[in-house]
Amino acid sequence: MGAAGALAFTALPAAFAAPSATAVIAEVYGGGGNSGATLTRDFVELANAGSAAYDLSGYSVQYLPGSPSATSQWQVTALSGSVAPGARYLVAEAAGTGGTTALPTADATGSVAMSATSGTIALVSGTTALACKTAADCAADTRIVDLAGYGSAVVREGSGPATGSSNTASVARATSLADTDDNAADFTAGTPSPVNSAGQTPGSGDGDGDGDGGGSTDPGTVRVHDIQGPTRLSPYTGQTVTRVPGIVTGVRTSGSKGYWIQDPQADTDPRTSEGVFVYTGSAAPTVAVGDSVLVTGKISEYHPSSTSQSVTEITGPTATVLSSGNALPEAATLDATTVPDGYIPTADGASVESLPLEPAVYAQDFYESLEGMRTTLADARVVGATDAYDELWVTVKPEENATTRGGTLYSSYDRPNTGRMKVASLDTAAAVPAANVGDELSGTTTGPLDYSTYGGYILQATRLGTRVDNGLKQEVTRRQKADELAVATYNVENLDALDDQEKFDRLAEGVAVNLNSPDIVALEEIQDDNGAVNDGTVTAEATLTRFTDAIRAAGGPRYSWRYVAPENNQDGGEPGGNIRQVFLYNPKRVSFTDRTGGDATTATSVVKTRKGARLTYSPGRIDPAGDAWDSSRKPLVGEFTFRGESVFVIANHFTSKGGDQPLHGRYQPPARSSETQRAAQAAEVNTFVKSLLSADKNAKAVVLGDLNDYEFSQTVTTLTAGRALTPLIATLPAAERYTYVYDGNSQTLDHILTSPAVTSFDYDVVHINAEFADQASDHDPQIVRIDVARCGRH
Repeated sequence: MGAAGALAFTALPAAFAAPSATAVIAEVYGGGGNSGATLTRDFVELANAGSAAYDLSGYSVQYLPGSPSATSQWQVTALSGSVAPGARYLVAEAAGTGGTTALPTADATGSVAMSATSGTIALVSGTTALACKTAADCAADTRIVDLAGYGSAVVREGSGPATGSSNTASVARATSLADTDDNAADFTAGTPSPVNSAGQTPGSGDGDGDGDGGGSTDPGTVRVHDIQGPTRLSPYTGQTVTRVPGIVTGVRTSGSKGYWIQDPQADTDPRTSEGVFVYTGSAAPTVAVGDSVLVTGKISEYHPSSTSQSVTEITGPTATVLSSGNALPEAATLDATTVPDGYIPTADGASVESLPLEPAVYAQDFYESLEGMRTTLADARVVGATDAYDELWVTVKPEENATTRGGTLYSSYDRPNTGRMKVASLDTAAAVPAANVGDELSGTTTGPLDYSTYGGYILQATRLGTRVDNGLKQEVTRRQKADELAVATYNVENLDALDDQEKFDRLAEGVAVNLNSPDIVALEEIQDDNGAVNDGTVTAEATLTRFTDAIRAAGGPRYSWRYVAPENNQDGGEPGGNIRQVFLYNPKRVSFTDRTGGDATTATSVVKTRKGARLTYSPGRIDPAGDAWDSSRKPLVGEFTFRGESVFVIANHFTSKGGDQPLHGRYQPPARSSETQRAAQAAEVNTFVKSLLSADKNAKAVVLGDLNDYEFSQTVTTLTAGRALTPLIATLPAAERYTYVYDGNSQTLDHILTSPAVTSFDYDVVHINAEFADQASDHDPQIVRIDVARCGRH
């Protein structure tokens, strides 16, 4: 029983059984055989939302009238067998005198005459009739696995019963089978659509047990373009479609199993796709590319995430193969001439899914109009390296915002780059190659166009181009001169003492060789000494010992370090990891000014002296108790001396973009909710820098780190307010302004900024990770070399 139900019972109990991740009641229909009904029998459909078969032996489905009297009894239908992961289980109940269509072959049969408008169904572990007749009493019965009250049912879960049931309408869960223990929220009314454990539906399983659907090989009246419709949402959602014709164009045997069909007889509406995905759940597809099929099933709109666009699917399918080896429909071409320059329509932050598609105006509408259809691209440049999921990004618009090293630059919110396309492979014999940015997929890459959880539209290749190596090399920056102070920043991606030596060695080479041993290195994402082990450890001495040893072995100096250990699990990041910023410094070139007293909760501040500004605590943190830093890394401030000059370094790791809506999502323009906290963090750092400048207008400050935001963002505008800081990324040519690659967009998340007194410098982003399939970190480091003596007097 859920916690809410265990603690207190009110007039509307919150839960009966804990929200189920396995067997649930999926659909309830009591109008079978009634006036106006199509189906001849009542039914209850169960489903398995889990990853293993669920044994129903000894279980029962039980029915209670919606307003039970003193003499009302639960009526029991015994179950047997099991329900497979992702599959359905059909319980047939009493037949009426009306209706014309039989249920598909039932998995269990009872004789309960259910009300069409009000009642309660319980899935029960056992076959003894329940005795409870109130919501509170039923909430206390641990035999109840799941419960669905509909109409005006007294016994129901949550805020109220499911509504809308009638002679012609059932109440059913969404395709996701989400169980929140609130019948009113979990069930919606719609056309009854029973599915049995064989995946048969009315018209495919004809009730005689042979599963032949009546043997018809004639196409039904609904075509794929009817299912897809002129918007992102199918007009047939929730309805069962019968014998939809198409040619199988691609088969996926892992992950979300299923296959794509495409109707070779296209309509004349450019908005309506001729392809659709047929989802087979846990069952491996039994069709092959080139098969001509008739498919029967229920139409659903599957949202891979809460903010993504949806994928139109045929679920619970049965298929009749008419012939094999058929020619595939011609593929639609993706290139600079076919993909529009507009990205996606706006809807004032609301969903665009119901808007009529404009495929000649917007790239995302164009891709949606091809959802499920065969598409092809040729000789495409890689703009996002192959990832751990064997996917990469290419551009079909080679001239669109090209970077100097072959990527595609993301330079403003209103220019998301329309030519980017994600590519995966359906051919297990031709995996996506390990490709870097700037490489080419030579020849043609062809396959159905899909939509994925991460990244949006994705070409599922049945034919994959050949990788041509463009020879991308890691950069090596020059060594600082004797009178130059070299300060770098590097996000080392959750480095902890338990990582393997290879990770330490590769990151160390980045510091010693590619960055050429800076005098000061601000590190982000240094974890504690046992990483994600959540036992209260907060020190990072073992992690830093291993890292500095590896840098020394790679030819770098023997670095010293300074940091402020966080409170346990108060700085965000991986639970138990306790990430923090750390200063490494070469004591042979630069000295650190220690002023003790700074800790996880004590703020450092600026003191004005006759010799200029100084810190109260060094190392120290900026306002660690401030709301801006809740569940986030606090800035680390240190005072250094180089050739007699004081230099203040502020290392940052602002809160992540987690929770922001995606560029490709259904809500447009996407909300960037995480910006609120980053803006507050930027304001704190800006205020601190201004306090330095108030104490000494010639104070030399370097603000750096992973700001998790772009150079054109409000975060950076806030951070630089009042000309307190200069963002050095803006000093580079536009095509070189990036430190990170995400969804095929080369973008800037990491920054170095300097105070006005830093007038003589040389700045460089050192590209060694973000563009490569084989990465030591997902971020590129960067460095500034400052001629301190030429930056003015103290």
